[in-house]
Amino acid sequence: MLQLRGAFKFYSNNFVKTYVLNDINIDVEKGEFVTVMGPSGAGKSTMLYILGMLDTLNDGEYFYKEQPVHKFNEKQRTNLHRVEIGFVFQQYHLIDDLTVYENIELPMLYQKKSAKERKSRVCDLLDKFRIVGKKDLFPYQLSGGQQQLVGIARAIAGKPSLILADEPTGNLNSEQGTEIMELFSKLNKEGTTIIQVTHSEEKANYGNRIINLLDGRIV
Repeated sequence: MLQLRGAFKFYSNNFVKTYVLNDINIDVEKGEFVTVMGPSGAGKSTMLYILGMLDTLNDGEYFYKEQPVHKFNEKQRTNLHRVEIGFVFQQYHLIDDLTVYENIELPMLYQKKSAKERKSRVCDLLDKFRIVGKKDLFPYQLSGGQQQLVGIARAIAGKPSLILADEPTGNLNSEQGTEIMELFSKLNKEGTTIIQVTHSEEKANYGNRIINLLDGRIV
């Protein structure tokens, strides 16, 4: 489904290059549930952002369903991301001036789903995540855990082919965290490819493969 080949990401400062990703090569097959682990600063989130087409490589190749993403311009990447990918951000990244309902609905607007289909899907997710009573609230009126639930609901609303999740349960209590991982497991069994970043061995065990990163390299 996707491949990184000779992938490098670095930042230059006074002619000194600091490598965040250093010669990364990975293959992820359709329907896999992959966990990325490693210490802080290992490059996990950066790799996820590149796979999500929200950042670009300095060198190397990225193929998504055989499409050369590394050759795409920003508009092409954005369009592919909106149709194919659901992203769960560690810091939520909800849109401040949209309600909970509108935040969850957003991916389906990009996909040009009908109003009826959007309403049905949002209502289903509000019920699933037990946040029906929060639907007209804005992000600043929610707790961190509630914002995380909205972010996860938004990520899966458009039924993406690929879900990328950066510490998806980090701001949830243990019960909510387990429920989310069970939901991801169910989505995966239904055919959705999932790549998650986590520090939790317990959460990692929901996947079928672990990629360990250290100092921007696979170990």
